[in-house]
Amino acid sequence: MNTHKDIIIVGGGAAGFFAAINIAEQQPNLSVAILERGKEGLQKVKISGGGRCNVTHAEFIPSELVKNYPRGEKELLGPFHSFMTGDTIAWFEERGVELKIEDDGRMFPVSNSSQTIIDCFLHEAQKHNVEVLYNHSVKAIKANELDFTIETSSEIIQCNKLVVATGSNPKIWQLLEDLGHTIIQPVPSLFTFDIKDKRIKDIPGVVAKNVEIKVVGTDLESNGPLLITHVGMSAPAILKLSAFGAVELAKRNYNFKIEVNFICLDFNSCLDEIKNFKQVFAKKTLVNSTQFDLPKRLWKQLVLAANINENERWADINKQQLENLAAQLTRAVFQVTGKSTFKEEFVTAGGVDLKDVNFKTFESKRVPSLYFAGEVINVDAVTGGFNFQNAWTGAYIVSKAI
Repeated sequence: MNTHKDIIIVGGGAAGFFAAINIAEQQPNLSVAILERGKEGLQKVKISGGGRCNVTHAEFIPSELVKNYPRGEKELLGPFHSFMTGDTIAWFEERGVELKIEDDGRMFPVSNSSQTIIDCFLHEAQKHNVEVLYNHSVKAIKANELDFTIETSSEIIQCNKLVVATGSNPKIWQLLEDLGHTIIQPVPSLFTFDIKDKRIKDIPGVVAKNVEIKVVGTDLESNGPLLITHVGMSAPAILKLSAFGAVELAKRNYNFKIEVNFICLDFNSCLDEIKNFKQVFAKKTLVNSTQFDLPKRLWKQLVLAANINENERWADINKQQLENLAAQLTRAVFQVTGKSTFKEEFVTAGGVDLKDVNFKTFESKRVPSLYFAGEVINVDAVTGGFNFQNAWTGAYIVSKAI
């Protein structure tokens, strides 16, 4: 026996729930159901932001917001004019969830618990009669002339309009490809760099507040804080590179060199400064007179790497050693030999080709009445709440279009 629904949403994650709730609220007379393959939904919401759920980011200018999307920058500008960070905050506040801004711009529920967001969604879904069908894994999607037939692990369902919000799910991408969409092959996007180097081997946990990094032999560059870890380097400066360089770094099989400027000064300006230190701190040892606001342990490693020993004083170092030190500070080269997943944030670049999507409605250009929301399309973002904002915006625009 076939069940019939007006609207089916495939995927019970952030984008799926947001689309379903907004559709049902605006069109109470439509029957709306979410198909979720797991025994519960909203799993990524649960673990995101260390269990606190990084709902969005306090950036309120669309043209600035889009700069955080390595894939989707151009396409999201229009949508962000329709539904934006401020709209997200208002949406949650109207439903009793207060958000707060942290120093780095990330926004979380005041409760500091992702469960607040999950409870809000489950409550709203129930209130607006959204049916959530768990353990419904989609096996086939057939686009008929006027509707869709969806075969799940449990039953066959017909619907008039279909929203796909399955994130990075290769099985669903295959079904969408069979319907005529181009799928951009997924590659990891947010990851940290594995680096074995004696300069950083013994100083995990050290943070350089602001560095500039380039990937040697490419145009890729970024800046921001850098964290030295047990396996290499992390923090925003690295994560930005991993996102914007996702495709390029995959091609290089995660073997490449980076050049790090730890002090954001060019080589010559740095050399002038340290020649000055040579006069001012003549009697002090270099190792014990940390400069440029660098962490002491990092400064010491860079001094030793410049062929200056622990006991040498500023007065005694020669021109070559000064140049070595300036080079370590402003253009230190490190060999990257692999990548590690960043915390629990498994984000991929890839998905439905953006050319196949009408960004005024998030409807497929290939199959009428089929819509997309969230990471199922080839949009991804740097860390900080931006991937969720893409989910909310796409899902909301889908609800308006429907």
